[in-house]
Amino acid sequence: MNGDENPVWTLIWTFGLMSLFAVGGANAAIPEMHRIAVDVRHWMTDQEFADVYAISQLSPGPNVLIVTLIGYTVAGLGGALAATLAMCVPTAALAYCVSRVLARSSKSRWPAIIQAALVPLSIGLMAASALVVAEAADRTWVAIFATLAAAVLAARTRLNPLWILLAGGCLGLAGLI
Repeated sequence: MNGDENPVWTLIWTFGLMSLFAVGGANAAIPEMHRIAVDVRHWMTDQEFADVYAISQLSPGPNVLIVTLIGYTVAGLGGALAATLAMCVPTAALAYCVSRVLARSSKSRWPAIIQAALVPLSIGLMAASALVVAEAADRTWVAIFATLAAAVLAARTRLNPLWILLAGGCLGLAGLI
């Protein structure tokens, strides 16, 4: 963690601003979260970020839990609450306003065009998130191969992802990853 005078305000500013471009949800902002938390602010290391990401994905609840865990790492319970609210409130307010505008212009073509344009943007942001987490977590050739194999299996087969997760857990338990 770095020596911010008031880390809670830094968390509020950082995640409040980030929430406004997280098209596709919090997972779309993972690359920027990583850049700020690891490279810019030095709140955590690559491995700690990968661990926080893994915990947030394994925990029940929304994928925005990673923000809560980063906030907790930086400033305890107050940081967790501040970061979570900063990530959720601006986005919810913007979504509410946009939905009202879209409801008024339901016969116009431009809302459908904007929605269609956001799909590839969201997919690209989530793919970038996967790459950043893989780079942070994979430190050996075995881990890189396991990640690539899991991605191919998930994309090309109808295999339940829990089996892929179980296989990765077994490799980790065996000390190979």
